[in-house]
Formats: sequence, C-alpha cells, structure tokens
Amino acid sequence: MSEKDTKKKNEYGASSIQVLEGLEPVRKRPGMYIGGTSLEGLHHLIWEIVNNSIDEAMAGYCENITVRLLPDNVIEIEDDGRGIPVEKHPQTKKSTLETVLTVLHAGGKFGGNGYKISGGLHGVGISVVNALSVWVKAEVRWNDGKVYFMDFERGKPKMKEPKVIGKAQGTGTKITFQADPLIFPEIKYSWEKILAYLRQQSYLTQGVSIKIYDTREDTSEKSYGFLFDGGLVSFIKFLNRGKEVKNEMPFYAKKEVDETMVEIAMQYTDSYKEHVFSFANNIATSEGGMHEAGFRAALTRAINAYARKAGLLKEKEENFTAEDLQEGLTAVISVKLRNPQFEGQTKAKLGNGEVRGIVSSVTSEALAEYLEKHPNNAKSIISKVSLTSKARLAARAAKDAVIRKGALEGMTLPGKLADCSTRNASESELYLVEGDSAGGSAKQGRNRRFQAILPLRGKLVNVEKTTLDKVVKSDTLKPIIIALGVGIGDSFDIAKLRYNKIIIMADADVDGAHIRTLLLTFFYRYFEPLITGGHVYIAQPPLYRIQKGKEVHYVYNDAAKDKILEKFKAQSLKNKAVEVEVKEKKEEEDDSSGKPEQEEEGGVAEEKIAGVSMQRYKGLGEMNPTQLWETTMDPATRMMIQVKIEDAEAADKMFDVLMGADVEPRRRFIQTHAKGVKNLDV
Repeated sequence: MSEKDTKKKNEYGASSIQVLEGLEPVRKRPGMYIGGTSLEGLHHLIWEIVNNSIDEAMAGYCENITVRLLPDNVIEIEDDGRGIPVEKHPQTKKSTLETVLTVLHAGGKFGGNGYKISGGLHGVGISVVNALSVWVKAEVRWNDGKVYFMDFERGKPKMKEPKVIGKAQGTGTKITFQADPLIFPEIKYSWEKILAYLRQQSYLTQGVSIKIYDTREDTSEKSYGFLFDGGLVSFIKFLNRGKEVKNEMPFYAKKEVDETMVEIAMQYTDSYKEHVFSFANNIATSEGGMHEAGFRAALTRAINAYARKAGLLKEKEENFTAEDLQEGLTAVISVKLRNPQFEGQTKAKLGNGEVRGIVSSVTSEALAEYLEKHPNNAKSIISKVSLTSKARLAARAAKDAVIRKGALEGMTLPGKLADCSTRNASESELYLVEGDSAGGSAKQGRNRRFQAILPLRGKLVNVEKTTLDKVVKSDTLKPIIIALGVGIGDSFDIAKLRYNKIIIMADADVDGAHIRTLLLTFFYRYFEPLITGGHVYIAQPPLYRIQKGKEVHYVYNDAAKDKILEKFKAQSLKNKAVEVEVKEKKEEEDDSSGKPEQEEEGGVAEEKIAGVSMQRYKGLGEMNPTQLWETTMDPATRMMIQVKIEDAEAADKMFDVLMGADVEPRRRFIQTHAKGVKNLDV
C-alpha cells in the first residue's frame, strides 16, 4: 500500500461518520421524504397536512377542512378535528405539539387508540413540512376550551412551550407554513392541481366538507367547495362525464373483511383507454399494488365466468384476457386497513400481500351478483369486451405482418426514415417532420450521428376515433411504430426504445397545430410511458428572422420580436438615422411565379427601421438546412417543450373533447375559448 493510500485509510475514522440530529436529515435529503424538490414535492407539503385532517375525518372526528392559498406563498390548512395534544409528552418531556412537529416518526399512528386507519404510517408528515419551511405556525383548539399557539423556524421551535392565545370554539388544528426557497428552487402552487387533489379526497371520504380559497396577490380571488355523499359512485360519474357509458348503473361494492374495508366502483365507456385509480387509506397509489392486482384478477375471472354461463362466450372461443378488460374501463379501488405497507415515503405502491386475496374475494362475489341482477348492463359490458378482444387479435395479426415486412435497421424502414449512425439509444433523437419539403431540409441540416428524420406523408389518423388494428395498418402511423421499436399494445416494451428523444416538428400555424394534436393523441393513447418517461418533445421553430448588418436574431414570439425591434429603433434614434414609415402591409402573390400559394396578411402596421430586415416564417420549408439546424435542431441553441402529463385525468378529458366523436363538447369548448385566441391563421 502506498504512503498516499495509507494516509487516506487513516483519515477515515469516527470523525468521518456524520450524525444528523432532529430534522437535519430531512433538510439534507428531502427526496427521501417527499420524493424530490420539484413542484411535485412542493405540493406534497400540502398533501401531508391535508392527509392528517383526512385521517381525523376517517376516524369520525372531523367534518370540515379548509385550505387557503395566501400571499407570499403562504399555505394555511385548518380542520375541526380533535386537535394535536398540548400536554407534556412522557418520553420527550416536551409538549406533545412540539414533539409532533420536531421529531421524526412521532404521531398517533403507530398503535394504541389514536387512529384505527390512517394515511400516515411513518409519523413524519407534519415534521417534514416543518423541516422544509421557512416558518410554521401551529394553532390548536383543545378540549379544555383554550387556543394554543406555537411557531417554528426551519424546524426549530421559537418558544419553550405552547402559549394560550384565546378561547376555543370547539376543537381543531390550524397549520400555516411558508415553504423554504433554500430547499425548493421554484415555489409556485397550482390551483388546478390542489383542486383536483382535494376533489379526489372528498370523493373518497363521504360526508367531509372541503373548501379551498385562493387570495394570492397575483391571482384573482376564487373559492371552491366539495361535499359528496355519493362517494365512489359520484367519483366514477365525474370521471366519465361526457363519455358514452356501457353499463348505465355503475358496479359498486363495499365490505369489511378482517378489519380491512374494501370499496370499489366500476363502469365501462366507449373509450379506448382504461382509467383505474387505486387508493390505500385515501393515499393515491399511482403504481398500484396488491389491492389493484386483486381487483384485476377477480374482474377477469368474473366476466369470463358470466360470459360462459350466459352463452355470450362460445365454447370454441378463447377466454377474455386481462388486456381485453382494460379498454374503456373506469374503476376506483379504495382500501382502508390498519397497518398499510407502502413502498417509500411517497406511498406510490401498496405491498400488503393479504390485501390481494381480500379485494379479489370481495370483487368476485359482488361482481357475480351484479351481473346476475343486471343482465342488460352485463351484456353491454361483455359486448364491449368482446369487440376489444376481436380488435386485439386483428391488431396482433396486422402488427406481425407489418413487422415481418419492415426491417428495423437503417434506410429500409418504411416512411423514408433517414436513420442516425449511432446505436446508442440514450443519445439518439427522432424528428417527426411535417411534409417532404421540411423533411428534406431537416435531413440536410441535421447531425447524422445522433439525429434521425422521419418525414410524415399523407393524412394522419385520429386514433381517438379508431381501433388498434386500424392504427397499425395506417400508412402514416405504421412507420412511426416500427421506427420507435417498442412495439404496441400487448407487446409494448419501453426497454426497446431506439431513440431517447422523439421530437414533433411541425409548422407554427393551424395545420401544424392540428398535426401536433393528432400525434400527441397517438402517443398519449398508445405510448403513454414515453410521455411519462420524458421522451416526447415539441420543437419550437422561430417565427421571425431579424437582421441588422451582421447581427442576426431568430425570435419565437411577437413579444420577443417587439423587444428586438425596440432595441434596433433605439440604436437608430441614437445615431439619428431612423426612418419611420407606418403603412398597411398586404402581400400579393403572382400565380404564375410557380411559388406555393400563401395566405394574405392584411392590416399589419410595421415600423421600417433603417438597415433592419425582418422575415416572417410561414413554415419549416421556408428555412434552408443551415437555418433549420441553427434555430430548431442544434442542441446548443434550440428551444423545445417537453411533453408532460401533469394531470392524467384532465389530459384524458381534453383529448376526449378535442378529438372524440362527440361534437357538442368540442363546440362548447370552441365557443368558450374563441375570444381568447390571438393571431389566428385562417
């Protein structure tokens, strides 16, 4: 061993081991407790406090919860539950209120009679909020008729014990906090996101009233309230609003087995996508778990059994698969159990093995009874499932034929794919380009090593109005499916993705927007993991090229254009060399010129500045390969929008409205938003 290595070895000792005390671990590694410091993690602070109030409601002690968004990014959450105890804690010798807010894994959820059922099992919720906030103020209306107050700064108490600040009317808790900008790079609360979460919680907790107020300085004051006595059935109807339902009477079951309460609601629609939401103790389990697995197994078994018995599935026909039962399914699965075992503090997946059998037995028994009692609804469900099964088999045959005919390498791929030379998927990009003209420029301007170009030809299929077998036969979508390499439907495997970035590049006009919408619908319906995995982007080509001498600016919106022109104008005025000419501009096209017909642009007032030329790009085809590379394809200078699904439910609803078969919701949407459209290209 060298002298250097020996020295390093000797330096590693007891002093190298860092011990974090109190709430220091939370500030050091916030991702372990709230999943990260992104906007998702920021909102998780609200969920932690709200979930405490929901736990009180589930225990039968809380009827009202209020959330307020206040100026300076302050959040206030109040309930009329039992309140947090204020007397001295026997272990910590400090007030219980201080203990709960400053000690990890302290709470009434580890046993005893505090909570039979709760969403918080680690006891870190409110203390984590305290650790990650600039300050927290806690008010408790206790059962002795007094209001107690205690405040904290970055997790540390500012007073030795709670002080009495008034007389209490009833009991409850009010927590007010301001998230710490030292922890969160961006502090911006979403009204829509909070509204969706509180609505969801209200559906899951019958009888609790939840109100939200927004009084922030930069927003117009607004308020909303939720109180649903219909529970999960109301939730299902809300999720399926505007859709054609198959079983008009939703399936609903509720039963307690071995101290585990199971509640399920289900309904089928004409949609091609499933919407299954699962919860454990009102915590959304976005990655599913044992309760969801139990439901799916029972659903497949019960539907097949009834279809055989009723003669709706012939003897020679194969049983429906779990995949057949997914299309058009809307279901909410809620379990409430004493000791939930979640994977991770963010509770994305339920791991209790015993829950699978409990949910499966409850679903099987109740669904068999439902199908027998409601034969018309049963027939509608099985008719939908049968069509899905036939489409799946047809799609598999069509897809296999497509794969057999098309190689998965290089220039032989259908659709004029100009592939990249690298085979390292992590660094490669696929541009889906509108039209042959733009496709030609993109092929010449690209970096051939890692950028592939696929020009889109012909009319794109609206997948919202067609089936999978027709999608894989489509001349426009088939090349994309093969180029991606991940398969489709039951053979989808994201590990086989050939490109890390899939970039939609279309003109910045109405036609381009329509193409983007059709492609996004296609990706959302059949390749959602590509979106959630951060692989889908929208290119942002510039609208203008502004040049003065050797100085060239590419700008992407009118505001940026005006800013550049103002700068050049100021320079010209300074040099006393400005010529201002305001005139009505109208382009006239000569049909004999051989150039493509362009739309007229009338009534545009422009200031002519000496030495400044400006070009307005009507489409990608107007840019030469060098310009396209510099503005839209060069990773060092390009602007792109990463496609995300902030709210899957809202996204799905919007796709239904914009691309679905029902015209009326689309007409209402256009009427509502038409006045807000600027610079419409018609």
